[in-house]
Amino acid sequence: MPFDDAVRSGAMALFGEKYGDEVRVLDIGSSRELCGGTHVSRTGDIGLFKVVAEGGVAAGVRRIEAITGENAVAWVQALDARTKEAASMLKAAPGELVARIGQALDHARALEKELARLKSKLASSHGEDLAEQAVEVDGIKVLAATLDGADAKTLRETMDRLKDRLKSAAIVLAAVDGAKVSLIAGVTPNATSKVKAGELVNFVAQQVGGKGGGRPEMAQAGGSEPARLPAALAGVPDWVRARG
Repeated sequence: MPFDDAVRSGAMALFGEKYGDEVRVLDIGSSRELCGGTHVSRTGDIGLFKVVAEGGVAAGVRRIEAITGENAVAWVQALDARTKEAASMLKAAPGELVARIGQALDHARALEKELARLKSKLASSHGEDLAEQAVEVDGIKVLAATLDGADAKTLRETMDRLKDRLKSAAIVLAAVDGAKVSLIAGVTPNATSKVKAGELVNFVAQQVGGKGGGRPEMAQAGGSEPARLPAALAGVPDWVRARG
Protein backbone atom coordinates (compact mmCIF):
# COMPACT_ATOMS: atom_id res chain seq x y z
CA MET A 1 0.00 0.00 0.00
CA PRO A 2 1.12 3.65 -0.29
CA PHE A 3 3.48 4.76 2.51
CA ASP A 4 1.13 7.46 3.86
CA ASP A 5 -1.79 5.00 4.00
CA ALA A 6 0.40 2.51 5.87
CA VAL A 7 1.37 5.07 8.52
CA ARG A 8 -2.28 6.19 8.90
CA SER A 9 -3.31 2.56 9.43
CA GLY A 10 -0.96 2.32 12.44
CA ALA A 11 2.18 0.83 10.91
CA MET A 12 5.38 2.05 12.61
CA ALA A 13 8.01 3.84 10.53
CA LEU A 14 11.42 3.65 12.20
CA PHE A 15 13.58 6.76 12.32
CA GLY A 16 16.56 6.54 10.01
CA GLU A 17 14.96 3.98 7.71
CA LYS A 18 14.18 4.94 4.12
CA TYR A 19 10.94 3.77 2.53
CA GLY A 20 9.64 3.95 -1.03
CA ASP A 21 6.28 5.31 -2.13
CA GLU A 22 4.81 1.82 -1.81
CA VAL A 23 5.56 -0.30 1.24
CA ARG A 24 4.91 -3.80 2.52
CA VAL A 25 2.87 -3.95 5.71
CA LEU A 26 2.86 -6.96 8.04
CA ASP A 27 0.34 -7.73 10.77
CA ILE A 28 1.89 -10.03 13.41
CA GLY A 29 -0.52 -10.56 16.26
CA SER A 30 -1.38 -7.10 17.60
CA SER A 31 1.64 -5.50 15.90
CA ARG A 32 1.50 -3.75 12.54
CA GLU A 33 4.91 -3.06 11.01
CA LEU A 34 6.46 -1.70 7.86
CA CYS A 35 8.81 -4.31 6.40
CA GLY A 36 12.00 -3.29 4.66
CA GLY A 37 12.20 -6.56 2.78
CA THR A 38 11.14 -10.18 2.83
CA HIS A 39 13.45 -12.18 5.11
CA VAL A 40 11.36 -15.27 5.89
CA SER A 41 8.23 -16.76 4.41
CA ARG A 42 6.57 -17.11 7.81
CA THR A 43 7.36 -16.15 11.40
CA GLY A 44 7.83 -19.83 12.28
CA ASP A 45 10.95 -19.87 10.09
CA ILE A 46 12.65 -17.64 12.66
CA GLY A 47 12.65 -20.46 15.21
CA LEU A 48 14.04 -19.69 18.67
CA PHE A 49 14.19 -15.98 19.52
CA LYS A 50 16.24 -14.97 22.58
CA VAL A 51 16.66 -11.48 24.03
CA VAL A 52 20.28 -11.29 25.22
CA ALA A 53 20.70 -7.63 26.21
CA GLU A 54 18.67 -4.55 27.14
CA GLY A 55 19.75 -1.12 28.26
CA GLY A 56 19.42 2.62 27.91
CA VAL A 57 21.15 4.39 25.03
CA ALA A 58 19.65 7.87 25.45
CA ALA A 59 17.03 9.70 27.46
CA GLY A 60 13.78 7.78 27.06
CA VAL A 61 15.33 5.31 24.62
CA ARG A 62 16.01 1.64 25.32
CA ARG A 63 17.95 -0.77 23.13
CA ILE A 64 17.04 -4.45 22.99
CA GLU A 65 19.36 -6.99 21.37
CA ALA A 66 18.27 -10.49 20.42
CA ILE A 67 19.45 -13.49 18.46
CA THR A 68 17.45 -16.02 16.45
CA GLY A 69 17.67 -19.33 14.68
CA GLU A 70 20.89 -21.32 14.90
CA ASN A 71 22.68 -18.52 16.77
CA ALA A 72 20.03 -18.62 19.49
CA VAL A 73 20.26 -22.40 19.73
CA ALA A 74 24.07 -22.22 20.08
CA TRP A 75 23.70 -19.52 22.77
CA VAL A 76 21.30 -21.66 24.79
CA GLN A 77 23.56 -24.72 24.42
CA ALA A 78 26.56 -22.72 25.68
CA LEU A 79 24.50 -21.42 28.61
CA ASP A 80 23.42 -24.95 29.43
CA ALA A 81 27.05 -26.13 29.40
CA ARG A 82 28.10 -23.32 31.77
CA THR A 83 25.18 -24.08 34.08
CA LYS A 84 26.16 -27.75 34.26
CA GLU A 85 29.80 -26.82 34.87
CA ALA A 86 28.82 -24.49 37.73
CA ALA A 87 26.55 -27.15 39.20
CA SER A 88 29.37 -29.69 39.02
CA MET A 89 31.73 -27.34 40.87
CA LEU A 90 29.15 -27.00 43.65
CA LYS A 91 28.37 -30.74 43.56
CA ALA A 92 24.71 -30.05 42.91
CA ALA A 93 22.09 -30.77 40.27
CA PRO A 94 21.45 -27.83 37.88
CA GLY A 95 18.00 -27.37 39.41
CA GLU A 96 19.60 -26.90 42.85
CA LEU A 97 22.15 -24.35 41.65
CA VAL A 98 20.45 -21.20 43.00
CA ALA A 99 19.93 -22.74 46.44
CA ARG A 100 23.52 -23.98 46.61
CA ILE A 101 24.89 -20.59 45.58
CA GLY A 102 22.82 -19.01 48.36
CA GLN A 103 24.24 -21.48 50.87
CA ALA A 104 27.79 -20.80 49.66
CA LEU A 105 27.28 -17.03 50.02
CA ASP A 106 25.86 -17.43 53.53
CA HIS A 107 28.84 -19.59 54.48
CA ALA A 108 31.29 -17.06 53.01
CA ARG A 109 29.64 -14.21 54.94
CA ALA A 110 29.82 -16.23 58.16
CA LEU A 111 33.52 -16.89 57.58
CA GLU A 112 34.16 -13.21 56.88
CA LYS A 113 32.49 -12.25 60.17
CA GLU A 114 34.51 -14.84 62.06
CA LEU A 115 37.72 -13.68 60.39
CA ALA A 116 36.93 -10.06 61.30
CA ARG A 117 36.27 -11.11 64.90
CA LEU A 118 39.55 -13.00 65.14
CA LYS A 119 41.46 -10.11 63.52
CA SER A 120 39.93 -7.72 66.02
CA LYS A 121 40.80 -10.00 68.92
CA LEU A 122 44.36 -10.45 67.71
CA ALA A 123 44.85 -6.75 67.04
CA SER A 124 43.38 -5.84 70.41
CA SER A 125 45.73 -8.26 72.14
CA HIS A 126 48.62 -6.70 70.24
CA GLY A 127 47.32 -3.29 71.20
CA GLU A 128 47.53 -4.12 74.89
CA ASP A 129 51.20 -5.02 74.41
CA LEU A 130 51.78 -1.73 72.58
CA ALA A 131 51.00 0.22 75.74
CA GLU A 132 54.36 -0.90 77.11
CA GLN A 133 56.10 0.89 74.20
CA ALA A 134 54.75 4.34 75.11
CA VAL A 135 57.36 6.94 76.07
CA GLU A 136 56.79 9.92 78.35
CA VAL A 137 57.16 13.34 76.78
CA ASP A 138 56.53 16.44 78.92
CA GLY A 139 54.19 14.59 81.27
CA ILE A 140 52.11 12.67 78.70
CA LYS A 141 52.53 9.21 77.24
CA VAL A 142 53.35 9.17 73.54
CA LEU A 143 52.84 6.07 71.40
CA ALA A 144 53.19 5.67 67.64
CA ALA A 145 52.96 2.16 66.25
CA THR A 146 51.73 -0.08 63.44
CA LEU A 147 48.97 -2.56 64.18
CA ASP A 148 49.39 -5.45 61.74
CA GLY A 149 46.21 -6.82 60.18
CA ALA A 150 43.94 -4.16 61.67
CA ASP A 151 41.00 -2.59 59.88
CA ALA A 152 39.50 0.83 60.69
CA LYS A 153 37.13 -0.60 63.31
CA THR A 154 39.96 -2.44 65.09
CA LEU A 155 42.13 0.69 65.05
CA ARG A 156 39.36 2.67 66.74
CA GLU A 157 38.67 -0.02 69.34
CA THR A 158 42.37 -0.40 70.14
CA MET A 159 42.77 3.37 70.38
CA ASP A 160 39.98 3.56 72.97
CA ARG A 161 41.58 0.81 75.07
CA LEU A 162 45.01 2.44 74.94
CA LYS A 163 43.65 5.84 75.94
CA ASP A 164 41.89 4.26 78.91
CA ARG A 165 45.04 2.44 79.94
CA LEU A 166 47.56 5.25 79.44
CA LYS A 167 45.28 7.88 81.05
CA SER A 168 47.19 10.91 79.71
CA ALA A 169 48.43 10.24 76.19
CA ALA A 170 48.87 11.16 72.52
CA ILE A 171 48.68 8.08 70.31
CA VAL A 172 49.03 7.33 66.61
CA LEU A 173 48.13 3.88 65.26
CA ALA A 174 48.67 2.78 61.68
CA ALA A 175 47.72 -0.18 59.52
CA VAL A 176 48.95 -1.10 56.04
CA ASP A 177 46.92 -2.91 53.37
CA GLY A 178 48.92 -3.20 50.16
CA ALA A 179 49.73 0.36 49.12
CA LYS A 180 47.11 1.86 51.44
CA VAL A 181 47.99 3.33 54.83
CA SER A 182 45.28 3.88 57.44
CA LEU A 183 46.02 6.20 60.34
CA ILE A 184 44.21 7.14 63.52
CA ALA A 185 45.33 9.59 66.20
CA GLY A 186 43.90 9.87 69.66
CA VAL A 187 44.59 12.34 72.46
CA THR A 188 43.14 12.05 75.96
CA PRO A 189 41.02 15.04 77.05
CA ASN A 190 43.58 16.16 79.63
CA ALA A 191 46.28 16.46 76.93
CA THR A 192 44.44 18.29 74.15
CA SER A 193 45.71 21.65 75.43
CA LYS A 194 49.17 20.52 74.29
CA VAL A 195 48.39 18.25 71.34
CA LYS A 196 45.45 18.15 68.90
CA ALA A 197 44.67 14.79 67.28
CA GLY A 198 43.96 16.41 63.90
CA GLU A 199 47.37 18.10 63.82
CA LEU A 200 49.09 14.94 64.99
CA VAL A 201 47.51 12.68 62.37
CA ASN A 202 48.28 15.21 59.64
CA PHE A 203 51.94 15.32 60.71
CA VAL A 204 52.18 11.58 60.00
CA ALA A 205 49.85 11.52 56.99
CA GLN A 206 51.73 14.20 55.07
CA GLN A 207 54.86 12.06 55.23
CA VAL A 208 53.12 9.03 53.74
CA GLY A 209 51.41 10.80 50.85
CA GLY A 210 48.09 11.62 52.48
CA LYS A 211 46.09 13.92 54.67
CA GLY A 212 43.25 13.78 57.18
CA GLY A 213 41.63 15.45 60.13
CA GLY A 214 39.08 15.24 62.89
CA ARG A 215 38.30 16.31 66.43
CA PRO A 216 40.96 17.35 68.99
CA GLU A 217 40.54 14.00 70.74
CA MET A 218 40.25 11.73 67.67
CA ALA A 219 41.26 12.06 64.01
CA GLN A 220 41.79 9.80 61.01
CA ALA A 221 43.83 9.95 57.83
CA GLY A 222 45.09 7.86 54.95
CA GLY A 223 48.20 7.60 52.84
CA SER A 224 49.64 5.85 49.82
CA GLU A 225 53.35 5.49 50.66
CA PRO A 226 53.72 2.71 53.28
CA ALA A 227 57.50 2.55 52.87
CA ARG A 228 57.77 5.96 54.57
CA LEU A 229 55.57 4.99 57.52
CA PRO A 230 58.27 3.78 59.97
CA ALA A 231 60.20 7.06 59.74
CA ALA A 232 56.99 9.08 60.06
CA LEU A 233 55.96 7.23 63.23
CA ALA A 234 59.46 7.50 64.68
CA GLY A 235 59.23 11.28 64.48
CA VAL A 236 56.06 11.53 66.59
CA PRO A 237 57.75 11.88 70.04
CA ASP A 238 59.91 14.78 68.84
CA TRP A 239 56.89 16.41 67.20
CA VAL A 240 54.95 16.19 70.48
CA ARG A 241 57.97 17.48 72.42
CA ALA A 242 58.11 20.51 70.12
CA ARG A 243 54.47 21.33 70.97
CA GLY A 244 55.35 21.59 74.67
